[in-house]
Amino acid sequence: MGIYVNPGNGAYTEAVNSEIYVDKSKLISYTNSVMNTNRKYMCVSRPRRFGKSMAADMLVAYYSKGCDSREVFSECKITAEESFRIHVNRHNVIRLDVQQFLYHKSHLNIFMDKMQEAVLKELRTEVGDCFEVDQYGLPGVLKQLYASRGIRFIIIIDEWDCVFRIAKEYGEVQKEYLDFLRGLFKGQEYVELAYMTGILPIKKYGEHSAINIFHEYSMIDCKNLGEYFGFTEEEVREQCKKQAVDFQEMEVWYDGYRLGECHIYNPKSVSDALTWKEVQSYWTGTETYEALKVYIERNFDGLREAVIEMLGNGKYKLNPKKFQNDMITFASKDDILTLLVHLGYLTFDKKSSTVFIPNREVEQEFLNAVDDPAWGGLVDSLNRSEALLKSTWALDGKAVAEGIGAIHDETASMLKYQSENSLTCTILMAYYSAKTYYMNPILELPSGKGFADVVYLPKREIDCPALVVELKWNKSAEGAIKQIKDQQYVTWVQGYTGKILLVGINYDVKNKIHECVIEEYHCPFM
Repeated sequence: MGIYVNPGNGAYTEAVNSEIYVDKSKLISYTNSVMNTNRKYMCVSRPRRFGKSMAADMLVAYYSKGCDSREVFSECKITAEESFRIHVNRHNVIRLDVQQFLYHKSHLNIFMDKMQEAVLKELRTEVGDCFEVDQYGLPGVLKQLYASRGIRFIIIIDEWDCVFRIAKEYGEVQKEYLDFLRGLFKGQEYVELAYMTGILPIKKYGEHSAINIFHEYSMIDCKNLGEYFGFTEEEVREQCKKQAVDFQEMEVWYDGYRLGECHIYNPKSVSDALTWKEVQSYWTGTETYEALKVYIERNFDGLREAVIEMLGNGKYKLNPKKFQNDMITFASKDDILTLLVHLGYLTFDKKSSTVFIPNREVEQEFLNAVDDPAWGGLVDSLNRSEALLKSTWALDGKAVAEGIGAIHDETASMLKYQSENSLTCTILMAYYSAKTYYMNPILELPSGKGFADVVYLPKREIDCPALVVELKWNKSAEGAIKQIKDQQYVTWVQGYTGKILLVGINYDVKNKIHECVIEEYHCPFM
């Protein structure tokens, strides 16, 4: 048993023995299915503290010849699979954690040599002095072992991308590292399975990946592995029941990550909340909000509007395809927002190609980041929201118009009023507190004979009216109400809830004032 070659199962045993343990062993069923196929190269990227290392430890414990893990897995789901017995502790494994060799910039010139030296030293202990180390380094030695003895390897690399996080501006080091990985993997028959984990997908240069043999599973495209990226709702419910913790609170604070059909919870935060019996920011507490602040203050047109829209519980359309998979190459606001998805600050809905803030824990970090003079009076505007919402319920259109006007004045430096789209952003911010009572706002809801601008539908078991909001630019609030009625925007909503309020809002550009009319809707057929 070595540290890097055929390691033991100690790390995974500790995980299994922990009070909060969620069985993700069926991932092994998938890795078994792709072994020795053209899908055997896997790069699985997800945010910090989302279980990347635990998954790598599990695969090591299962495959490594350096230990006997049948007892460790005895209560795990994978034991019911036929392939479990075929592969358990039958393979040569090389396990590398790149961050152990590169945890400071001073290691940039030596970390690749040190990794190879560590593995080569253990290989001599494992197989004897039967190979020569030449200019090809570790890849050359592994090739010799396969040619002379038919020895093949499963290679598991954790924190593969730390080079791109620590050496953000060292392009030559990054390219040299990618060349090393390409030499280690591409076209090499000694590889039975390659499993790499990191925060970022494979680095791109231009339109192409430098290691195009890898199949990528990420927060943007998890393919069929979504349930292994975090805790599922069923798993959280089960753990809450065991630990006597309120599931609804866990849902509000830690749910919200969308991966295909799965709703994923942050595993670090859930585990801590279950342990300490208190919901609060655990995952984001491992990093200061400054990490988020640096990115959302980038000077890209429309980025601030996107952040404000999402703080208002809205969703923002995103094209993630041009992101270069690093933390320095940004050409647009979409690149910044895509990075925030990979970092866990946003989540991506693949069906609608939109991003949004997943839960209350992450929302707190956004609020911390925008509580700054550079963001004008945004926090003050958000604090006005509760009073504005209550004025809406009271049918006080004058108070609502004045509240929206104050918010506009406070955020004028950030929001350039040029169209109805800018007004929508202000409305979402004005109704920020609606997230306590309503589900996510629906923008451009197809209803009746057209599209309602913004619709707020109450959460289950909350007694408050649905809101159908129509926005106008240089027209009239009365005209907005008339359009809601004429276009029958309420037809979809009235089958959903009881009381409905129609909210018409207009911005008069010439006089720089907002107008608001609010009416209670009465169904003509009742």
